[in-house]
Amino acid sequence: MKRNENLVPLSRDHHFGLLCSWKIREGVRKNITYDRIKKYINYFWQESLSKHFEIEDTVLPEPENESLQFQMQKEHSEIRKLINTVNQSQNPRLLEDFADALSGHIRFEERMYFPHLENHLSDDEMTEIGNKLSLIHQKEQDNYPDQFWK
Repeated sequence: MKRNENLVPLSRDHHFGLLCSWKIREGVRKNITYDRIKKYINYFWQESLSKHFEIEDTVLPEPENESLQFQMQKEHSEIRKLINTVNQSQNPRLLEDFADALSGHIRFEERMYFPHLENHLSDDEMTEIGNKLSLIHQKEQDNYPDQFWK
């Protein structure tokens, strides 16, 4: 399904989020040290994910379907908590938990939340989202120097 052009910047962010999850899984698979992967998670949170969550929380209107809004907010909160837990632990399972939570959240938004918005918001409402995003959204970049996943 083609994404509404006004949501494309957020979908592009999602691509980078899925890539982040893949990199973490590759690092775990290759037995990269916990601290190296943790540093990447913190980099991705600070440079991308925290800003993406803030944009979604402020720009996207609350859908009439409260369960979708609740799930999005719940998953944002769970991912924030996972980052804190990753930073206070050395348990490699948490790295995979984070990667799973992030990719699952992205798939929820792409498969359920965004299609709901596209089907229930007017063209004017979608354009308003696009206009707001054009003012505050920055193009995603991942310039992390330690390519531990390779």
